[in-house]
Parts: sequence; C-alpha cells; structure tokens
Amino acid sequence: MNTYRKHLLAKGSSIRQALERLNALAIDAIVFIVDEQNKLLGSLTDGDVRRGLLKGYTISNMVDDIVQPYPKFIRKGDHDIYKVIKFRDNNFRIIPILDENDCVVNVINFRLLKSYLPVDAVIMAGGRGERLKPLTDKTPKPLLKVGDKPILEHNLDRLSLYGIDDFWITVNYLGKQIEDYFENGQKKNIVIQYIYENEPLGTIGAVSKINNFCHDFILVANSDLLTNIDYEHFFLDFIKQDADFSVVTIPYAVDIPYAVLETNNGNVISFSEKPTYTYYSNGGIYLFKKEVLSRIPIEKHFNATDLMENLIQSGKRVISYPITGYWLDIGRPEDFNKAQRDIMAINFK
Repeated sequence: MNTYRKHLLAKGSSIRQALERLNALAIDAIVFIVDEQNKLLGSLTDGDVRRGLLKGYTISNMVDDIVQPYPKFIRKGDHDIYKVIKFRDNNFRIIPILDENDCVVNVINFRLLKSYLPVDAVIMAGGRGERLKPLTDKTPKPLLKVGDKPILEHNLDRLSLYGIDDFWITVNYLGKQIEDYFENGQKKNIVIQYIYENEPLGTIGAVSKINNFCHDFILVANSDLLTNIDYEHFFLDFIKQDADFSVVTIPYAVDIPYAVLETNNGNVISFSEKPTYTYYSNGGIYLFKKEVLSRIPIEKHFNATDLMENLIQSGKRVISYPITGYWLDIGRPEDFNKAQRDIMAINFK
C-alpha cells in the first residue's frame, strides 16, 4: 500500500477530519493539503489547528481556512543531497516529495529513513546460482532466505532505508518467481520494474535496456550480497571526489611471514620485516553518473569491469570506496551458512 497517502488530506476537508487524521498519525502528526490532482497546497499540524481554534474557527470550518501555505518539500529527481541533510539535521522529519507539477508522489519520514538519495538502483538478479545447487534448482538464488527473508529483500530494504525508491531488477533464471514475490514494490512504498535478459548480458550489460531512469545517478548492485554499507556516505564520497564512477571495494590484507627485499640490478636497496600488504577486491556495488550509460553497448554481454576499463582509458575519474562495514558475497554453500549466522549478530538497521 502507498503508506504516504495517510499524510494527504483533500482541500475542502473539515478541521474535524484533519484532527481525526492527525490523531491517527500519532507521533507523525502532520498532513499535507492537496487538490484533486494531488498538487500540494499546504500543510497542517496540531499546532496549526490549535491556533485556528483560538482565532475563532470551529471544527466545522474547512482546513483551507487554517492551512500553512509554504511547507518544506523536496523535488523528485532534482534535489541536492546537502539540502536533504540540512532538513534532517534541522529536525524536519516528514517531508513531501513533489514531481515537476508540484504533485505529491511520496512523503518521507526521517524517523524511518536514514536519508533520501537522488539515485536510481538496479539490482542484478539474473544469475543461475550454480554453486548453490541443489538449493537453486527450483528457487532463484536471490530468493533464498537469509534469516527471515530472501537475500534480495535484504538488499532492497537496505537501499530503501536510504530513501531510494526507484528500482529495476534484472532477471533471467526463474525470474517470474522474483516478480511474483516483490510485484511492483507498492507494499514497500517503492517502485520496482523488471528487466528480462533473454540471454546473459554480463554483470552490467542489462542496464542498457533501461531508458527511463529518474535521477542523474545510478547505483548497480549484485543481488547476492549481504551488507550494511552506509549508502549516504558512499554517495557523499562520490560527490566530494567529483567521480564519474565509484566501485565498492573490499580490503584484503596479506601478511608476509618473512622480510621482503627491494632490489635494483641485484643490489638490495631496502627491506621490510614481515610486512602486511593490503589489496582491494571488487565488492559488486557501483555508483556512476547517468551519462556513463552511453558507454554500455545495447543488449550485448558487458561486465562492470569492462565499463571501468573503458572509463579509465578515456581519462574519466574512477574511484574506489573501501567498505568499512559488513560485506558478504553469498556465492558458495559455506557463504550461505555464514550469512545465516551473521544475520543474527550484525546490525543491518
């Protein structure tokens, strides 16, 4: 259900109706007055009603008489993350999201969300899951449960916790099961569209089939990851570094049990006693500017690493984002078993 609609009240409603709605909303008591097209006209709180009654209005009067005409709002697809952070830090908890016609398309609540990122998300969920057979013989890997819900649902919930509400899920093997489970996303107050791969298109090739992104930034993630990454910090790092493409990386330390010598023409010029070298592996989560999409060939097999190589060779800024939180690629039976243990102990909220 579109839960944000509980915050909307039609113009011409009585103050009594507003009070009933505000009472039902309890700690989230604010309503936004809209016209027949859902165009935002104003806002109303308990305090506004109280001040109206003190001025002589009665509960039979219309809300139009006491509405506050200039509420704070965020413009969908054209908003600044720093403005969002300022709203949140200044304790503006419940904010309407408007389209280009000033119509309310969502209402966000920072009591429930960590952020509202201007990002579209694509979840790559078309893989066969060969290494997890026989678990994947009749169930697509993204629908295998970790704890009380499927792997893919953990990913959707994590992303939507940061206000991302426009999703595309690429599917192939047993894809209809995934679509039947999540449907159009309405139950989670998000929008989900499905992209079917007639044949495998690599780790990012299917993104070429999407031509209706809503934002200027695209996030692509593998569906078989379990992570508590801070997506707002990831996005802010991308913006601060003026990157074209960012890849989440997993630090991997290698301890050398001996002294390592550096030589030049047979001469020892330095050495390190039992050093530790840190390498970074691909974490399967990518963030990039919308214009990067033109570099993905249409409906051809193409991997994210191919795209990174293309961008690097073109002089574009490709950066690494080393994750500091939890990350697990659920690719093997031992990973799946580890996820079952970790989900009970790791904070994913």
